[in-house]
Amino acid sequence: QVQLVESGGDLVQPGGSLRLSCAASGSISSIYAMDWYRQAPGKQRELVAGITRGDTTKYADSVKGRFTISRDNAKNTVYLQMNSLKPEDTAVYYCNADLSVPTMRGEYRKNYWGQGTQVTVSS
Repeated sequence: QVQLVESGGDLVQPGGSLRLSCAASGSISSIYAMDWYRQAPGKQRELVAGITRGDTTKYADSVKGRFTISRDNAKNTVYLQMNSLKPEDTAVYYCNADLSVPTMRGEYRKNYWGQGTQVTVSS
């Protein structure tokens, strides 16, 4: 069984910083990519940042220059450092992992989602 657990969401003031963590646990063969998504009320879930196992990164234009995604492969953990936070960053942030798990017939690849962590930016 694979589980993704996010942490670090909080209430912060505009201009503040926050660091989110997402740890993947369970029987995992390979992690191909880990991504951060967010969803604000009334809006579609959107990709915020992503990182591959080769350390290729991508960011939404709205967060580029303010957010930094990183990973610790030994811990199967991805981080999202968020600086210069704005009220429009308020959302539930979800971790997604593109990974494979071992089976009797070989590796099975699919996406897994975390439960989400609330980030609120308000004065």
